[in-house]
Amino acid sequence: MKLRTISMALFWACLSLFANAQTAPKREFRGVWMHTIGNAEYRTMTPQRMMTYLTSQLDTLQRAGINAVLFQIRPEADAFYPSQLEPWSRFLTGTQGQAPFPAWDPTAFLIEECHKRNMEFHAWINPYRVQSNINVKLASTHIYYRHPEWFVVYGTQRFFDPGIPESRKFINEVVTDIVTRYDVDAIHMDDYFYPYPIVGKPFPDDQSFQTYGIPNGFEGRRDDWRRNNVNLLIKELHQTIHQIKPWVKFGVSPFGIYRNRKNTIDGIGSETNGLQNYDDLYADILLWLREGWVDYNIPQIYWEIGHPLAEHETLVNWWAAYAYKRPLFIGQDVSRTVSHADLKDNRISQLPRKMYLSRHTPNVEGNCFWSGKVLLSNEGNSLEALTKVYHRYPALVPVFAFMDDKAPKSIKSLKAKWTEDGYILMWKAENTDKEMDKAVAFCVYQFLRGEKINLEDPSKIVAITRETTYKLPYEFGKKKYRYVVTALDRLHNESKAKKKKIKL
Repeated sequence: MKLRTISMALFWACLSLFANAQTAPKREFRGVWMHTIGNAEYRTMTPQRMMTYLTSQLDTLQRAGINAVLFQIRPEADAFYPSQLEPWSRFLTGTQGQAPFPAWDPTAFLIEECHKRNMEFHAWINPYRVQSNINVKLASTHIYYRHPEWFVVYGTQRFFDPGIPESRKFINEVVTDIVTRYDVDAIHMDDYFYPYPIVGKPFPDDQSFQTYGIPNGFEGRRDDWRRNNVNLLIKELHQTIHQIKPWVKFGVSPFGIYRNRKNTIDGIGSETNGLQNYDDLYADILLWLREGWVDYNIPQIYWEIGHPLAEHETLVNWWAAYAYKRPLFIGQDVSRTVSHADLKDNRISQLPRKMYLSRHTPNVEGNCFWSGKVLLSNEGNSLEALTKVYHRYPALVPVFAFMDDKAPKSIKSLKAKWTEDGYILMWKAENTDKEMDKAVAFCVYQFLRGEKINLEDPSKIVAITRETTYKLPYEFGKKKYRYVVTALDRLHNESKAKKKKIKL
């Protein structure tokens, strides 16, 4: 069902009625996927033009309350950063292997700009894909030419063969390089494990199965062997990342259906009828969650509420029941959400109901929006709705307590001082040599004098900043306020508060 054309005034009235019943949480993952594969817009941009373009996008996303950017830096075993392992991406310069001119590093730039805006940067990679179109030439420096035996062609695409141990080792080397060299907050993988199946065309891994599957006890169990190949990669990547930097998260965003219940013996499946992670993509997401091999999960529950084969609310509830004490965020398709009407009020889209579900379903701690490009275009007033309604107040990223639950020390030397730049609230962070104990950001709250201090109320947050200063909105010095500042570490643990009485 398509939305009726209604006046903007009525639209916002309907949206506000629904939204007012929702409580904005202080902690909520608010991510956005920024894809590069198939995205032609960067190829014609000079580095300076692209920098300007990206900073404008980040400014807009920051105003919309986004606190995590999942940017695709490795779309086809190529890179949006200088690498000794893989060539420059064709989605950056138009030709794989061609460096940008003048030289610059888009990944380093984006990390710095995201952190300036206190947004996390999740380095989004695709592990196995090499060519989405085999007719497009690979760079002469591509690993394919050194080890063609690691790769297979399936349909019109080329992939690393997941069954070959050297493939897994090389992918680990790529991730090691990224995590070692860059201040990323997470490594992120989407739903492309084994490729989406082509009807009537088996995946061509006979040779690797004969070499590595049968000798290791998987004769007659090729599906189990394929799942084991992906399991090994996930487990090894998690270990690799945390050995280098224990604070860097590893997350996945699988296809929205784990298994259809009708296809299971144990009953662990949803009341759906679609493609399955476990059976078709050989991705045993629940195992990874149970074993702690991934640090967060963002299933792509892109369908609408009421979909006959993959109903959104059914899937939200199903994944929430199998969260296994790992942060669960909901992957939301912006276009599908705003193009389908609410089942009870066709004057509004399904965005209000979906936001309500994500905020009121136990174990769900936020959303990630696909795609950034669509969101930035404000399709169906989606960007405006986040900015004005759902993300009206800032939110901290949820704490990953299983990684670190120790809060940093409180700030010190909190004072307000007149400077040539105005009336400035300033403070200092406690020094520490331990990276995970360092204060990397600060949360500034404003309360009226005499008002009860409630740090769980996000409407009182006036800034989340990586600076140790905040410009006060001075007027006539007659209103009395109490400002509160806390410190945040890399995993968003919050320190005890320090307070300062100020007249503005």
